[in-house]
Amino acid sequence: MKIIGIAASLHAGSFITRLLDSAGGELPPGVGFEVWRGLDEITACHPGPVPAPVRELVTLVTGGDAILLTAPEHSLLPMELTYALDWLSALACLPGKHVAVMSASARACGAMWAQAELYKQLLGAGAVVMGAELVIAPNYPHFGEDGRLAAADLRAQVRDVIRQLCPAKLMEPALSL
Repeated sequence: MKIIGIAASLHAGSFITRLLDSAGGELPPGVGFEVWRGLDEITACHPGPVPAPVRELVTLVTGGDAILLTAPEHSLLPMELTYALDWLSALACLPGKHVAVMSASARACGAMWAQAELYKQLLGAGAVVMGAELVIAPNYPHFGEDGRLAAADLRAQVRDVIRQLCPAKLMEPALSL
């Protein structure tokens, strides 16, 4: 199984980009994970030739079994994400594709609004959508020095979302002594 990761952020060090990267470390053995980082190169969907960044995204999505998408806390998604979803919809890449959405927010309603907007777009394109709203205290250290999720409760929430995409048993990492 191969999962394609997409962070709905244009900032490499954003919380949701780091959350996506760390979620890749929570996958069961044998599950491939590739993060697509070309969101900032996506233009509005238009008739005519398909731009190279869109072709790259289409190739990844059609070659993957599922998508893991992290979204910002606000209901106004980056236009580039809307453009990417428009292209994927227009090129019929999403019907039947399993997509898990995680959105993080310091306020419960922020994550809910972001997910509601994404769900509308993804369901309209034919995707099978699942996911969770993660309410996260902004002043808490979420990531360890290795970039992995440090907080056990957050790891459990991320693993619950991953379980929806790949039901194989998730293994705890070996303890370091």
